[in-house]
Amino acid sequence: MEIIGWILVVLCFVVAFVGTFYPIIPSVVFMLLGYIVYGLFFSFTELTWLFWVIQILFVVLLFGADMAANAFGVKKFGGTKAGVWGSTIGLLFGPFVIPVAGILIGPFIGAVIAELIVTRLGIKQAIKSGVGSLIGFLTSSVVKIIVLVIMLIVFVFFV
Repeated sequence: MEIIGWILVVLCFVVAFVGTFYPIIPSVVFMLLGYIVYGLFFSFTELTWLFWVIQILFVVLLFGADMAANAFGVKKFGGTKAGVWGSTIGLLFGPFVIPVAGILIGPFIGAVIAELIVTRLGIKQAIKSGVGSLIGFLTSSVVKIIVLVIMLIVFVFFV
């Protein structure tokens, strides 16, 4: 039973990391689920209140950094709120429309289309906004990986 418990915990952590590049998978939920599975199979005694406070702070950091990186990338390249929204929509639907490549192409196309339709910016500015959304997504993914690794290190430290 112990082996099954560890397999499930590790599987939750792996899915959490996959979610950094596939936004339809909620990374944080799977990381927290891994902790809960550990507690159910083994014990919650190692997962003290301090552990949970630290993890919740990292969850807040993760959500904040995720939203800020995308918005910063679009705005840094001259995009508007429409570009941010278009990028987010493209990020959610891109992987379904164009499997694998849609994760990178979706935010770019979403931002470009939104800028062209809503703000009626020229094509050159809309493409700059799309590039900004792509850079924001990649930056966000790197930050998510770093925070998830730190969350995992904290888990290992407490366990």
